Amino acid sequence: MSTLAHTMMTAARSADSGLAGPGELDRYPYSEAPVADRVGAPAWEGADPELGRMGRRTAGSRGRGLHGQLVQQLGQMIVSGDLGADRPLVPEEIGQRFEVSRTVVRESLRVLEAKGLVSARPNVGTRVRPVSDWNLLDPDIIEWRAFGPQRDDQRRELSELRWTIEPLAARLAAGHGREEVQQRLCDMVEIMSHSMAQGDALTFSRADSEFHSLLIQIAGNRMLEHLSGIVSAALQVSGGPVTGCERPNEGSLAQHARIVDALGTGDGTAAEAAMRQLLTVHPEVERVVPAPREH
Repeated sequence: MSTLAHTMMTAARSADSGLAGPGELDRYPYSEAPVADRVGAPAWEGADPELGRMGRRTAGSRGRGLHGQLVQQLGQMIVSGDLGADRPLVPEEIGQRFEVSRTVVRESLRVLEAKGLVSARPNVGTRVRPVSDWNLLDPDIIEWRAFGPQRDDQRRELSELRWTIEPLAARLAAGHGREEVQQRLCDMVEIMSHSMAQGDALTFSRADSEFHSLLIQIAGNRMLEHLSGIVSAALQVSGGPVTGCERPNEGSLAQHARIVDALGTGDGTAAEAAMRQLLTVHPEVERVVPAPREH
């Protein structure tokens, strides 16, 4: 095993999977919602009572500390429909319900606003926005949808999107081969092979995610590169396999290796074909990748 492979497999078992918290998103101060609006304020009793005591929980999956946990909980409640569109969100009521400071609430609402889940206006307050306003390509929203009532739609939509993005990226990447990139992709395949043999699904998933992200990044198309985070989020979302990447086996590993070989020889057609084969390893894909529509 290469030094890189060994290092990554070791680090994957101990590294924190959370991403760095968002930066400052201030645009204006949050005002209190008018008293009249509080009649329609959300009933927090519907949420898991254990999740209300934020200070007693470990850090959330993406954020860190109380701020990250509150973003996670409120985001899940909005995406699941527990907090419907146009519902007022009063900071002091949220703080009381989840036992966090007003500062934590404000910072969390700012993050949710940046994702398109809520809007805040002076003298109006903060309200939940309709689904049409959400940033559905945001990795957090992808994750929340995948674990909520919309999980079947989310998995289908992600699979369709990957079918659009990744075969093209594989074909384009064949024309941008560099020795160091080729070695990195080979390392990822090696890591996946060793982790699969050891039953280490976490390391396999992380190497797989880096493989696909790197492939998109070297395609030479900046717009495709911007979508690499979406593919990573899709690979990290659980809930049942829909492509060859989500159930490690010899077949999916062989397709990854075929992609690397095709890139090494500059064969874009073969790289694209291998990627399509990788995304159709399982019969379930017939359900989530529809046949061409007739017009």
